[in-house]
Amino acid sequence: MKSKDYRDFLSQSCEENDCMENARFGSIPSVSRPRQNMIWIVSDQQRAQSIAANGDPNVRTPNLDVMSRMGVNFNRAVSGFPICCPFRGTMLTGLYHHKCVPGHEYQLPTDQVTVTDVFNENGYDTAYFGKWHLDGCRRNPMLHVVPRERRGRFATWIGYENNNSQWNTWVHGHTKDGEIEQYQLKGYETDALTDLLISYLKEKSEEKEDQPFFAVLSVQPPHEPYIAPPECLEHYQWDDIKLRPNVPQNEKLRQEAKIQLARYYAMVENLDRNVGRVLKALREYDLDLNTQIMFFSDHGDMMGSHGLYGKVVPYEESIRIPMIISGGVPQYNGYVTGVSDAVFNDVDIAPTTLGLCGLPIPESMEGYDYSHYRYYEGAGFQLKPKDDEPQSAYIQVTMPREGCDKAWRAVVTRDNWKYVCFEGEEWMLFDLNEDPYEQNNLAHSFPHKEKRKELHKLLEDWIKKTGDHFKLPDREYI
Repeated sequence: MKSKDYRDFLSQSCEENDCMENARFGSIPSVSRPRQNMIWIVSDQQRAQSIAANGDPNVRTPNLDVMSRMGVNFNRAVSGFPICCPFRGTMLTGLYHHKCVPGHEYQLPTDQVTVTDVFNENGYDTAYFGKWHLDGCRRNPMLHVVPRERRGRFATWIGYENNNSQWNTWVHGHTKDGEIEQYQLKGYETDALTDLLISYLKEKSEEKEDQPFFAVLSVQPPHEPYIAPPECLEHYQWDDIKLRPNVPQNEKLRQEAKIQLARYYAMVENLDRNVGRVLKALREYDLDLNTQIMFFSDHGDMMGSHGLYGKVVPYEESIRIPMIISGGVPQYNGYVTGVSDAVFNDVDIAPTTLGLCGLPIPESMEGYDYSHYRYYEGAGFQLKPKDDEPQSAYIQVTMPREGCDKAWRAVVTRDNWKYVCFEGEEWMLFDLNEDPYEQNNLAHSFPHKEKRKELHKLLEDWIKKTGDHFKLPDREYI
């Protein structure tokens, strides 16, 4: 097939697959496999449930829906530490949080091997645009200048430490030509940062040498404050918002949740539009057929569920994140699409990224490489999990923060159970198959004593395996 034929195939496939419920793993015509470019699109505080393809009845996300149909949607992906900084350290290093960025507003150690180092060593151009939040600045981070040696060794870095403002963002950084002093990006943040990435893609398409690239677009929205462009806001009337069943029957709380969600969904829609702009630019610059895209967020947002807002709690709205691997579909022999129930954790992002590009994974990285879900080299096209895949994911919160005033640890399993402990005390046990909205806590249910013991042992094994330090409840009590 020629490039035009591939794109016709993509368009036809998107029209024929109107619903993620009908998505199945399948094969696509292929040619020789070129060296892959990689793009991360990282949102902030976007829960997995806020994408139409994942079942949300309120939001408009046509571009993410197409990506999920034409790629692999890991619909049980989790944030291994549901707050910004620890997640961001882990996504770059593939290390568990207590070994990397153990808490919020902690600095990323400069001596740790990152995914960027591997790309640099293998001849890739590397670029980062947007929110960094890894320099440990706790006062006035909006105007904080991240020193060049603490920008993750990206060849191009244009961003900011942290910025809880969605308009007219201040950025600084460097390119190959030198330092860039602070200046203000005009307009809505996601739009302006996407402009930077698209300009970079245009430059890459015009270069004479065929150098592959790894680029990151990291945006603030839909993190609060919940402010969106008017053209997106007009699509969401708060009294039309359908709430999740676990939002309490309290009229004041429910009205507030609807008002905030209307703005939140408008921010997500704007982000989706910019995802579409990136996809369009890749096609226009003839980069789409050999560019992988990973779309994910650092954590979710409770938005009134269980009467809570924000993150840092073990509930599904906080820990479940979107994780879609797409792009470059027709270019691979055995390339597959569909929905995976793998318990994809944030520690798996770096090794999976390198695996997708056929690059070596450093021994220091502790996560699992899930790239075989995208490119399967086995016989036939029936995608199956590998024997060594994790059957559970380990989640850490090492310090009190926002929604919870205690540290906790949790394990979520591939067969959809969740077990959570404070130090020395059980907290939660949920059967997510029977109780997806977590309204029946079984942590102290006598009939579930054996299941509790099983998950307690699993959590204990994770703590030992990762070298973590956390006091579980006394087993005799369990």
